[in-house]
Amino acid sequence: MLGGCGAALGVAGAGFLARLLVEGDLSAAPLLVAPIGASAVLVFAVPASPLAQPRPVIGGNMLSALVGVICALAVPHPLAAPALAVGLAIALMILTGCLHPPGGAMALTAALMAGAGEPPGLGFVLVPAGLCSVLLVICAYAYGRVSGRAYPHRVATPTMPHGAVDPPPGRRLGYSPGDLQHALSEYGQLLDVDPADLDALFRQVEEKTHRRLHAEIPCRDIMTRDVISLQAGQSARSALAYLQAHDLRAAPVIDEGGRLVGLARRAELLAAGGRPVGEVVDPFVHKVTPETPIQNLMPLLATGRAHEAMVVDVRR
Repeated sequence: MLGGCGAALGVAGAGFLARLLVEGDLSAAPLLVAPIGASAVLVFAVPASPLAQPRPVIGGNMLSALVGVICALAVPHPLAAPALAVGLAIALMILTGCLHPPGGAMALTAALMAGAGEPPGLGFVLVPAGLCSVLLVICAYAYGRVSGRAYPHRVATPTMPHGAVDPPPGRRLGYSPGDLQHALSEYGQLLDVDPADLDALFRQVEEKTHRRLHAEIPCRDIMTRDVISLQAGQSARSALAYLQAHDLRAAPVIDEGGRLVGLARRAELLAAGGRPVGEVVDPFVHKVTPETPIQNLMPLLATGRAHEAMVVDVRR
């Protein structure tokens, strides 16, 4: 229903706005061509498709219209011109990264108009092909803001907010992004799905499969290894500035031998002034081992009694 309503509103908006911009008269017939309806199917029904993004919609339709017009003017044969227009349009869209299925219909429309005795001029590329495509994208963006179906499609990239170099937690298991790109290159077929969407889906499948096969995930598989830590001998002021620079509320405190002695939080550091961190450290930090299942941490962290769990190597 969302896709259908959006397409109806989008086509109406694009058609009448195009007529208003070109002739200033909304009472006349909307300025539309049939391929815009096909573009609306992609933009509103499958807005996450790479073929439905603004670049393919606008670029694909305009390039295809240009190819159709040129073929209509250069090739007089009523069958050769449409066939050549569609083939060249597809090749050009692929080469320019603007593959958009309705582009084939746009090229065919331009070529068939010449066969019907109404050869389009180069203005057809701008109006209605280009103008309606731009307006359709604008309508889709506006509809996405209202309906909650974001357009253009963006995949959130996981990041580490505290300045650590570790990969995000969801990328510490299984394959790497390079593995996915390599597999896609060997697949040899063009897929109508963004690699980032594939990656997000595969990560979820991988996690569920891991849970099903192994029943639990140990802390070592998801823990942060590039740990932002404080030294017991440094001043509380410098430690507080360090935490603020990394946007952290707390950090483990390490002694001269590299052993964990506790946890320091912003509030205690702020009250300590110039005293050493070791004098305000909280020694009762909850400790687990790399082999501890992450499920075991849920009762502790969910109750609010603790907000951190330090993974320690019991052999050291």
